[in-house]
Amino acid sequence: MMDFAYWLPIVWAVILVAAITIYVILDGFDLGIGMLFALERNQGRRDVMVNTIAPVWDGNETWMVLGGAVLYGVFPGAYATLLPAFYLPIVLMLLALIFRGVSFEFRIMTRGTAREALWEVGFMAGSGIAAFSQGVILGGVIQGIAVTNGEFTGGALDWLTPFSVLCGLAVMCGYALLGATWLVWRTTGVLEASCRKWAAWLAIGLFAGIVAVSLWTPLLHAPYLRRWTDWPNILFVAPVPVLVVVLGALLAMGLRRGHSRVPFLCALGWFFLCLSGLGITVWPYAVPPSLTLWDVSSPPSSQFFQLVGTAILLPIILTYTIYSYRVFRGKVTEADGYH
Repeated sequence: MMDFAYWLPIVWAVILVAAITIYVILDGFDLGIGMLFALERNQGRRDVMVNTIAPVWDGNETWMVLGGAVLYGVFPGAYATLLPAFYLPIVLMLLALIFRGVSFEFRIMTRGTAREALWEVGFMAGSGIAAFSQGVILGGVIQGIAVTNGEFTGGALDWLTPFSVLCGLAVMCGYALLGATWLVWRTTGVLEASCRKWAAWLAIGLFAGIVAVSLWTPLLHAPYLRRWTDWPNILFVAPVPVLVVVLGALLAMGLRRGHSRVPFLCALGWFFLCLSGLGITVWPYAVPPSLTLWDVSSPPSSQFFQLVGTAILLPIILTYTIYSYRVFRGKVTEADGYH
């Protein structure tokens, strides 16, 4: 029984991290495309940018819902602690996502009217604010939350620090890079060429952000530093920064040599490595630096009951996600349309 109670939270942590990773990958380039609207002024090419994600963008939010459900049902202690700590950025993120979704559809419905520009600004602003809010929340979790007897005891603005702002800007840059490399893969002509240029600059910005966050994070708490520097831990974690540099070189090479898929896959690799580094840093804490997975998890019987339902639903969600991306694969041009 002790083994069962020990391993269930770990299984759920893997499911939660997988849901977050898939959401970041799929909705990341959606939000990135919204931010890239600010760099592309041609209406026809903006339509192409939107048409590359129009058939699939709303399904990407499924993974955020799954992550929230896991946090609420399996780790209620973390949910009850994290939510009051991040009320403001969470509400701001949700409002931005709603406004972005409305703008996504209304920019087409108001085509040729004075309100079209309003909805396009809303699409850009909603995407940027949502991305920044997610980065700020991530930074706030990493830097730690004031907890006493399992309850949040900090202030409403504890999350707003230079470190969390840096994380917010890095996530914005990263999502924009995902969007640019996605468009390199899915578009042609002038738009593809423009996206290659944008991706090169965004890659430099994201690499700088990764380096800055990576150097700052171990200084936040002593266990973080030991995780990366103690022997023999360093043998297992050293490949992460090495692979970041290797993927950066492959990304730059892919952009210069005209590859379509390589830049996007390298950008995904960067995100995977960053999330892996985050997991290495904060493990085994669910609410750094004090509450572990086992401190905040629900009873084993409840976790097992939910695991049965998830085992049924997760393959279905994965299947329709993969199928939808397969159906709408290939290059998109101005001659194609979704609406």
